[in-house]
Amino acid sequence: MPPVAKKVPVERVHHGDTVVDEYAWLLKKDDPDTIAHLEAENAYTQAMTSHLKDMQETIFSEIKGRTLETDLSVPTRKGAWWYYSRTEEGKQYGIQCRVAADGDSPPELHPGEPLPGEQVMLDGNELAGDSPFFSMGTSAVSPDGTKLAYSTDYSGDERFTLRFKDLETGEPLADEIPGVFYGGAWSADGSTFFYTTIDEAWRPYRIHRHTLGADEDVLVYQEDDERFWVGIGLTRSQRFLVLTAGSKITSEVRVLDADDPAGEFAVVRPRRTGVEYGLDHAGDHFLVLHNDGAVNFELATAPVDAPGTWTPLIEHRDDTRLLDVDAFKDHVVVHFRRDGLTGIRILPRDGREPYEIPFPEPIYDAAPSGNAEFETARLRLSYTSMITPPSVYDYDLRTDDLILLKRKPVLGGYDPADYEQFREWAATDDGTRVPISIVVRKGTRRPAPTLLYGYGSYESSIDPYFSVARLSLLDRGMVFAVAHVRGGGEMGRRWYEDGKLTRKKNTFSDFVACARHMKAEGWSSEIIARGGSAGGLLMGAVANLAPEEFAGIVAEVPFVDALNTILDPSLPLTVIEWDEWGDPLHDPEVYAYMKSYSPYENVDGRRYPPILAITSLNDTRVLYHEPAKWIARLRDSAEGGPFLLKTEMGAGHGGRSGRYDAWREEAFSLSWILNLVGVTA
Repeated sequence: MPPVAKKVPVERVHHGDTVVDEYAWLLKKDDPDTIAHLEAENAYTQAMTSHLKDMQETIFSEIKGRTLETDLSVPTRKGAWWYYSRTEEGKQYGIQCRVAADGDSPPELHPGEPLPGEQVMLDGNELAGDSPFFSMGTSAVSPDGTKLAYSTDYSGDERFTLRFKDLETGEPLADEIPGVFYGGAWSADGSTFFYTTIDEAWRPYRIHRHTLGADEDVLVYQEDDERFWVGIGLTRSQRFLVLTAGSKITSEVRVLDADDPAGEFAVVRPRRTGVEYGLDHAGDHFLVLHNDGAVNFELATAPVDAPGTWTPLIEHRDDTRLLDVDAFKDHVVVHFRRDGLTGIRILPRDGREPYEIPFPEPIYDAAPSGNAEFETARLRLSYTSMITPPSVYDYDLRTDDLILLKRKPVLGGYDPADYEQFREWAATDDGTRVPISIVVRKGTRRPAPTLLYGYGSYESSIDPYFSVARLSLLDRGMVFAVAHVRGGGEMGRRWYEDGKLTRKKNTFSDFVACARHMKAEGWSSEIIARGGSAGGLLMGAVANLAPEEFAGIVAEVPFVDALNTILDPSLPLTVIEWDEWGDPLHDPEVYAYMKSYSPYENVDGRRYPPILAITSLNDTRVLYHEPAKWIARLRDSAEGGPFLLKTEMGAGHGGRSGRYDAWREEAFSLSWILNLVGVTA
């Protein structure tokens, strides 16, 4: 029998509306009753999936068998060294290494073999030891290549301990700083490291300056506006430290000469609500990417001594969203998005006209990646598609040659020619055309069982991507598709704005329209929906909106108690999130709108499909209690199911940390999906 969560009614009144929450007690993480309930849910889920053990083991073996377990990344040049990471068969975590550099061309790779002259900087397996969870928050080499700053987390709560290592001697330094956030930046001379700390709401709000060997650190900046995060970085030129404070809709940047770490940061332009900008250093000027009067962003130049004076370089276009800019000594690289696909534009400084790099497939994802060196004639970029494994290229700016350095090996005879990828467009009730990316094995009989994935928040795009694990579905006759719904960024900034705040329901209706399109066009028989985090909110919402369209739903770390979470400013990240969802605490219209779609609030007595919710006890972004409450209410109020909850008791937002553990978790989910559509072997 499934666990029955006790009911302890708690009444809350907002804007004259009384809400009764019977499962609010599950917020008490340290309460023995909470832990007992989560463990009972785990036991029930294990019992309900025990018949899938053989399939889970088979799929795990397929993922493992297709993966080159002893492998290494393409080295990235920075200064006098090539930096890379590698993995070894049987080990959970990567190993960070470097070799001395000689020229622009990376050293030749031999799979399974370390490079000659290798220096191991960090071995994740040694650092992890016997800990069931391990994660790194930063790994930053000083500009002169002599020191390493790195941070570690052993619980999944994303609060790291910062340490330092002398790369010349291989010895750790005595400096140790607990409770830091991701990232950080070195001063130009490597004497000083800047890092970030968080407040009680898990908001990065302070930048500190640590001088190696010093007993006390200096607070450099504190952000008191609860909507803003802070972060710090070093420009590629290594000339400037860049301190950024940003909310979901507004940013403010400060810069400091990296040769003067004890100096004062200067504001580039004071924050103005709705204006976002960022910059990179390009010799005698800055490059500024901003949306001031340019919804899809514009690229401007600014003098180093007057960084707030912006002159347009690439003007705004309605059909092109500028995503990022990278400055180099002799060229500028712009990453953009157009017609639902990414692209790369080169702006030479030798007088040649700007141009775009062509790519061969109809749907793909390409981006600059791993370009640490300021003075270079090569651009490193990543490329993948639904059928092309992740690939690393160097683009030679002198010859225009696109040089393939590495394509992720897929063992077991994988041939991209055995698979097909397509782009479809679903029509919504308001006339919007929503793109869908589809991949299927050639010869698959249609309509076929389909896994439909969605996200649709924060302007995050789920661009076409390759997955080794996904092959276990495709080779068993399933179709895989991604619904690029509004709220994401696939079609530009307006696409995002049409799926947030009081237009959030567009995200959910888009997903349902995509599901119906897949069936109407003969692609899909039954459809399993899958999404995680804010995509988990999407899963909960479509379960309420159109449960009849789905044969099952997988919701991973799902944001399903959205209204109660956003009403509570004491919870992690709530105030920051008001720019994305609205402020129901102070605005009755936002309250009513969120209440009308929040999954937990809208569970009723209809028949729901089987639902698998997966969460982690130490998640600091979407707290474990959200899916726990949701499953409890579904089981109490709804027909259908079964409704399953699986909680990782020692992990965070990203789930289990080791790669073998992650493969087993994916095998668990895929076997559950396959079983729902009748594939048992």
